[in-house]
Amino acid sequence: MQRRHLIVGGASALLVPSAFAHHGWSSFDQDRPIYLEGKAVKVSWANPHAEVDLQIPADLKLPPDLGKRALPAQSASVDGPRLLAAAKLPTRRDAVWEIEFAPLTRMAAWNVPEIKVGDTISVLGFMLVGEKGDAVLRAEYLFAGGKAYGMRSAPA
Repeated sequence: MQRRHLIVGGASALLVPSAFAHHGWSSFDQDRPIYLEGKAVKVSWANPHAEVDLQIPADLKLPPDLGKRALPAQSASVDGPRLLAAAKLPTRRDAVWEIEFAPLTRMAAWNVPEIKVGDTISVLGFMLVGEKGDAVLRAEYLFAGGKAYGMRSAPA
């Protein structure tokens, strides 16, 4: 009996760090949408969410058509046009950014094709408040292959 408790307790302890490491939207500055585009240099297509390391060109600029891009309807209330109109480039100039996408089940609901190393994509999302910490962007929208995908919720 004691051995079983030890095994269950040990297995539970292994899961705890990942639960504490995962974070929600509250730590991200949702009042300051950030636009990034670049080339995928590392891809992790696994739960708890897909991640891509994105190499950003040094001369990145906001595209002139960004505010006019068509956005898909999401089941969550997201004011996409407002976010596009308010989009900024980050003030920091990291060459590589970690992009956090939605869980794989949501990516599948949107029919997002798996991003591969070498693919060029762009994202609109949020950084930690004050652009603090690592160069991490939580994606709200993904633009890839001529399509836009929502990341906050399921398609509407």
